[in-house]
Amino acid sequence: MKILVPVKRVVDYNVKVRVRADGSGVDIANVKMSMNPFDEIAVEEAVRLKEAGVASEVIAVSAGVAGCQDTLRTALALGADRAILIETDVPLQPLAVAKLLRAVCAKEQPQLVLCGKQAIDDDANQTGQMLAALMNWPQATFASKIVIAGGVASVTREIDGGLETIAIALPAVVTADLRLNEPRYATLPNIMKAKKKPLAITNPGELGVDVAPRLTTLSMAEPPKRAAGVRVADVAELVAKLKNSGVIA
Repeated sequence: MKILVPVKRVVDYNVKVRVRADGSGVDIANVKMSMNPFDEIAVEEAVRLKEAGVASEVIAVSAGVAGCQDTLRTALALGADRAILIETDVPLQPLAVAKLLRAVCAKEQPQLVLCGKQAIDDDANQTGQMLAALMNWPQATFASKIVIAGGVASVTREIDGGLETIAIALPAVVTADLRLNEPRYATLPNIMKAKKKPLAITNPGELGVDVAPRLTTLSMAEPPKRAAGVRVADVAELVAKLKNSGVIA
């Protein structure tokens, strides 16, 4: 079984993001970039499925600027077998990424696309669902456990009332939640080995996909600073302030 794992290059989660002075977007100049944490969980799960003998090959794929090669090399160091970069300088939106992944799936014919549930830069949570719709494949989102046997994936997912387990036929799209696993650290020998693993580079034109943005960001601004707290003398004063603020009736 072949598993395709999309990975995204994002601003590292430890970095405090800053909005550009003109409000056109987030300033990423001289900012540390890394793999989206949910995608890292997806890579780990795919590698575990391969180590368990369920999968035969793990392919990491990324779309974006040339710097995404570093993200793909990280995926290779974590255990992916090969990587594909769809290189483009055009800002990619979820639908465009889903169409690019559909084109890659048409070529690679994976039995499972395992991706993070969302990216921490835009929190869109759309690409996996859009890909499933474009491919007409079943999907399971927010997976906290995956068991594959007999061409069927049993996926446990967290819902408001507890846990829900569903069975979907392969090929399928599964999106990874935070509690699916804890990703391993890339060891130095594996990092060195990753440099020799194959990394193919293509572009949207070769895949026949139009990635022109359909949405325009008008402006971006940082959230307002939190107001300082106020001390109250007793509960009565607290209730009075809450009533006057309209928090409670």
